Amino acid sequence: MMHEPISRRRWLCGAGALGAGMVFGGSNRLWAESASASGRGKKPVWPLAMREVMLRNLKPENIWTTAKAMGLEGLEATITEKLELPHLVNPDGVYTAADVAGLNRIRKDMEKSGVRITAFCMYTRFAERPEIEPAWCGRVARIAKALGVSAIRIDVVPHKISKEEFLPFAIKVLRKTMAEVEPTGVPLAIENHGAVTNDPEFLDALFKGVGSPLLGLTLDTGNFYWYGHPLSKLYEIFERFASRSFHTHLKGINYPAEEREKQRPMGWEYGKYQCPIYQADVDYNRLAAILDKADYRGDLCIENEGLGHKKPDEVEAILKKELALLVELRQKMGRAS
Repeated sequence: MMHEPISRRRWLCGAGALGAGMVFGGSNRLWAESASASGRGKKPVWPLAMREVMLRNLKPENIWTTAKAMGLEGLEATITEKLELPHLVNPDGVYTAADVAGLNRIRKDMEKSGVRITAFCMYTRFAERPEIEPAWCGRVARIAKALGVSAIRIDVVPHKISKEEFLPFAIKVLRKTMAEVEPTGVPLAIENHGAVTNDPEFLDALFKGVGSPLLGLTLDTGNFYWYGHPLSKLYEIFERFASRSFHTHLKGINYPAEEREKQRPMGWEYGKYQCPIYQADVDYNRLAAILDKADYRGDLCIENEGLGHKKPDEVEAILKKELALLVELRQKMGRAS
């Protein structure tokens, strides 16, 4: 069977109808409620989400069924340059978002499960491929618009360019990128990680230089700590960027008490002290209050990187306990469905 390809023009003309008509049913109810909540005086819901690769540690046959059984409402889904979603495991093979039939299949399975994609994850390489990435981001943004995906997580990493040279370079290429993305209204959310985007001064200069309200942050709570910022400074950083955050990665580190307020070397002993968020040094009640004050409208997305060598039953117990913490947090903030 031949699939009908989707042109850029068709996306721009039709994405609004797709979003308003077909997308706001079933699994995207939470997105619709969140988008219109301010008009009703109700706080937007914070969907409970997880990176799909975390769930793959449970060896699922169908990731939607597993996600629903875990109590999840959303998944962060990796999307490739070929517009495939390789980690959404299911009995019928790899999803594609490159054509109408593929989109309809994704939409149908989201609605059937009651779990939606809250964010796409793109492994962008702007420094290596500045001529390719803007158009790729534009294509993914149009797909996100059609499926009701609320944000797109991206990388902004130097790759052999000095930090000083990288800032003007990144501003230039991201301006081109946002010109492709802004017509969709879907935000790009830079994950703070590595040696550059965990620097608040760099982030401020980048956001100011690009000048787009749709360029913001995937706020990774573990990465700022991994970078070496003292624990008490983290809350200042969270406050600084909460209003610029469109998506989260909630990730835990539990350092020895004598190390928490030090400026540590970047990445210091992460493998040893990485932990579930319910054991983390970060006060997630305090984080939730900061997000609530900033009227954060994204998801609460678990990213636990310490599951790879654990048995599925142990993984399930850990993830359920992490989710229970998020349920409690959003109830306290009045952000539950």
